[in-house]
Amino acid sequence: MKKIIIGLFALSIFTNTAKAQNTEVRALPSADLKTVEGKTVNSSKFTNDGKPIIISFWATWCKPCKKELDAISENFEEWQKETGVKLIAISIDDSRSSGKVGTDAKSHGWDYEIYIDQNQDFKRAMNVNNVPHTFIINGKGEIVWQHNSYAEGDEDHLYEALKKITKE
Repeated sequence: MKKIIIGLFALSIFTNTAKAQNTEVRALPSADLKTVEGKTVNSSKFTNDGKPIIISFWATWCKPCKKELDAISENFEEWQKETGVKLIAISIDDSRSSGKVGTDAKSHGWDYEIYIDQNQDFKRAMNVNNVPHTFIINGKGEIVWQHNSYAEGDEDHLYEALKKITKE
């Protein structure tokens, strides 16, 4: 009986950490990132004219990350028309693999803003432990939703959260 209770407790912890979470509303932290072309941009400059932003942390070596960004891409044009959302994909690739970021994004046909967080300063500031990790930033620049990991269909939950946030 004791083993069953411990197993259920462990399972509940695992499922709760992997699911989408509403977050305590907090401001987007400031950190320097690089564009694919090498230009420095500070995350405090991320804006979308009062409309929401999706920030997705990913890496070129992360298959679930690519699956998530591909799944979003399939419906992204419709999402933009309905909510005005912008997606910013933040690669956490280090200096050894960051050269692949632009090529990877282009080969997948992602029409997102792509930045590289080589030193992982922004990743740490956002409390990202592993990728994929996706956030929604409201029109005021506040983090209002997040989700860690990816399973097929998670993009639908992201879209539902996005619609809810745009109505608020």
